[in-house]
Amino acid sequence: MTETNAEQRTYWNEQAGPIWVQMQERMDLQIGAHGARALAVLAARPGERILDVGCGCGDTALAIARQVGGAGRVLGIDISAPMLARARDRAAKAGIANVAFEHADAQTHALPAASFDALFSRFGVMFFEAPAVAFANLARALKPGGRVVFACWQPVAANPWVGVPMAALANVLQIPPPPPPDAPGPFAFADTERVRKILSEAGFGEITFRSEQLPMGFGTVDEAADFLTDMGPASRAIREAGGGDAVREKARAAIRAALAAHAKSGRAELASAIWVASARKG
Repeated sequence: MTETNAEQRTYWNEQAGPIWVQMQERMDLQIGAHGARALAVLAARPGERILDVGCGCGDTALAIARQVGGAGRVLGIDISAPMLARARDRAAKAGIANVAFEHADAQTHALPAASFDALFSRFGVMFFEAPAVAFANLARALKPGGRVVFACWQPVAANPWVGVPMAALANVLQIPPPPPPDAPGPFAFADTERVRKILSEAGFGEITFRSEQLPMGFGTVDEAADFLTDMGPASRAIREAGGGDAVREKARAAIRAALAAHAKSGRAELASAIWVASARKG
């Protein structure tokens, strides 16, 4: 591992990554449909070699491995060691042998040149410290004409699953101001013109963005309040606010009250919106 992207490496190895591993099954249910929309655009074919960037606990890498079959290969790459350990365990238990996982930073890792038919990511590419450098590096790993498909979040305003709890927190905590729109994070690729420029400068053409709106179900109101307090942008804001358990409980109560206003039959469901970006090398 290089020393690039130090903040994100700390976050995904010491903070969010371990929590994600604990919640892996629930997280896959939460965003599985989002990934499925992007996988449909990827349309992996038998025998292909595909790179899954920011593969996390392996959900999409395993799905792609099944699609490309025994003659194909999938490499999942991520900076989170805890999440990769879960991915390897899942692959072993499922008996999927045509997938491998590598602990590395896709921005700088020396991937084999012109060796992949496609690059895929479900919410993994928005955390690059230097996205232009990262995509140039990834482009070198693609075969001529190789394609790239990834899912990324649209702006916060189009994602009440983030906006609702964050607005609730703002009423009870001194939360930090939002990061610059191009800072590494979930919404760094919300601006399609910025992403188009990054991809174009890295040597990609035929760039398109498909808008997808999906509901995000969080279970009961109490389950949703627990989840959003522990995971996602609201949880990070709570940690940065400091104050320990008392602050956390105050934040959870505010989030719960906001979610209750959006509940249907006792269950919390909020809207989400993503871009499914696609492009082709050369």
